[in-house]
Amino acid sequence: MSTTPMRALLVPDAGRSARSEDYFRSEHHLRAEGVTHTLVIDGGPEGTLRIPLVVRPIEGTPYRDAISPYGFPGGVLDGLREVPKHAVDWTATELVSIFVRDRIGGPCCFAGGTARIEVSLIDSSLPVKFRKDHGADIRRNARLGYETTYCPAPESSPEQREELKRVYRQTMARNEATARYYFSDTWFAEAFSSPVAWLVTTRAPDGQVASSAIAVLSDGYLHNYIGGTSDPYLAQSPAKNDIPVMVELSAKLKAPVHLGGGVHPGDGIEKFKRGFANATSRFYTHELICDPETYERLSAERARTDYFPAYRAPRPG
Repeated sequence: MSTTPMRALLVPDAGRSARSEDYFRSEHHLRAEGVTHTLVIDGGPEGTLRIPLVVRPIEGTPYRDAISPYGFPGGVLDGLREVPKHAVDWTATELVSIFVRDRIGGPCCFAGGTARIEVSLIDSSLPVKFRKDHGADIRRNARLGYETTYCPAPESSPEQREELKRVYRQTMARNEATARYYFSDTWFAEAFSSPVAWLVTTRAPDGQVASSAIAVLSDGYLHNYIGGTSDPYLAQSPAKNDIPVMVELSAKLKAPVHLGGGVHPGDGIEKFKRGFANATSRFYTHELICDPETYERLSAERARTDYFPAYRAPRPG
């Protein structure tokens, strides 16, 4: 790689130049997430790196920073990958900092990424065996008459779509999720329109939707993206019955299922997902400080934590 500093540019094109056929960089996802710009790293003859971003004002200041859209978007790697952060001239972006979420499984946009969590995968090309209690619950539900189906999201019925939104929002309420995870109807409409999204639905013996999920294809993985369980059926764990159907779909697509990880290493969510997995990977992020002097000044009054950017860290109390 050349020793001449690569130039970073911020292009206000709503992420269009960073779009691809993969879900997390698709027009549907970038619109849903309100992407405003593309970060372009110009490596000259070595190629370019293009990353979709949401540019935000920093409240109470004349400055701005940026963040990747939700999910695992990474960027469009056109000859450049694993770029050393120090090899880039960030001046022209006029941003204080950038937080980049990378794709699962690599290759990464930048070198020296932060390993956030270990994520669970189900690779249908390897032996698939669920944890004993997971398998027992799946078989019990099948005996009781629970049925799971999948269909391309654009072909799903209005009832299926409304039920997905209902059970997802119920699940977020039970988990006391922050406002960030209460997606709007417009957000869901974009997801349902994607040609690389599928709706997975498990119905109880009475015909009611017990659980539902959206699975999306991106970067060689079928991601178990979002979903939920209806309150009355929670004790039966019907969402477990979604998983074998996702494995069936993943085998057709030749793309391992990505289940995600926990909130914290070793927590109950991580252990639950590992009970289905036969492989693992890592989720990486990149913390880019474009204007070190301003970053330090804005962060001076905040307690030092791992939160990035530090000046956006929640204040105590």
